[in-house]
Amino acid sequence: MEQRQIIHIKSISEFHRLRGLPKPEHPLISIVNYADIKRPSYIREVNWIFNFYQISVKRGISGKMKYGQQEYAFEYDINDGIMFFVAPNQVFGIEANQNSTTKRTGWMLLIHPDFLWNTSLAKNIKRYDFFDYSVNEALLLSEKEEKMLNGIIENIKEEYHANIDRFSKQIIISQIETLLNYSERFYNRQFITREKANHQILERLEILLADYFNSDNLISKGLPTVQYIADALNISPKYLSSLLKVLTGQSTQQHIHDMLIDKAKEKLSTTNLSVSEIAYELGFEHSQSFSKLFKTKTKLSPIEFRQSFN
Repeated sequence: MEQRQIIHIKSISEFHRLRGLPKPEHPLISIVNYADIKRPSYIREVNWIFNFYQISVKRGISGKMKYGQQEYAFEYDINDGIMFFVAPNQVFGIEANQNSTTKRTGWMLLIHPDFLWNTSLAKNIKRYDFFDYSVNEALLLSEKEEKMLNGIIENIKEEYHANIDRFSKQIIISQIETLLNYSERFYNRQFITREKANHQILERLEILLADYFNSDNLISKGLPTVQYIADALNISPKYLSSLLKVLTGQSTQQHIHDMLIDKAKEKLSTTNLSVSEIAYELGFEHSQSFSKLFKTKTKLSPIEFRQSFN
């Protein structure tokens, strides 16, 4: 497969220049009208890395976007407001549909990490898992939700257009935090309202884990990782765990451990295998690690659990 060129954009000013935009008013934060962005012909042939955060709401887009090694096609109706989040140093590619006749609208908020320096958001921004979601896991906004976010963007724009004083930065940071908190709320709403599709993911997860635990994979490969499960389901690890927490209250790792404990209980109650033999069949190098996890989950040691059946 041909290796695509990577364009590494290190500053917001460089982004403006490459996309045919005027010089930003502030070097560390900028709000861009999506319709004003020029699409150079080479955009179809490159991957991008930004040194800054990009939060965007776009309408009328279609094509392909690649995050890391996974490629997703996307095509949204012009009436859909689609929200994307990209963190610094993520690799992504865009292959826009050149034949699309839809009018592109929306905005992009660019934030350099240096702007967050010495604020609470510098640390807290890492807790927003949606910066690690893939493009096919974008946030679909209702008209009311989009209007609310647009209002926050206007507040940020007005503040950095005004005369900068000692209050400006903290006011803008507060607005960004509000934007992120609403986005988190809207994602939780999306997990609930897309109930059928999300429960299908949960069903596929349970089948995948059952097949894995009923094969020889535990002995040959050990416990399945969250990354393995997410790849098999074709979604990102962070999105999967966020979805499961909303649907079941548990993370992906907890689901894996629950399936493991169920398998362990089955072997302890129906076979004469020793605890060490069971630990080995369940992918543990050391039986102590298995016993510790089992007791954490059941409040009983494997031997105490087996004795309860006698």
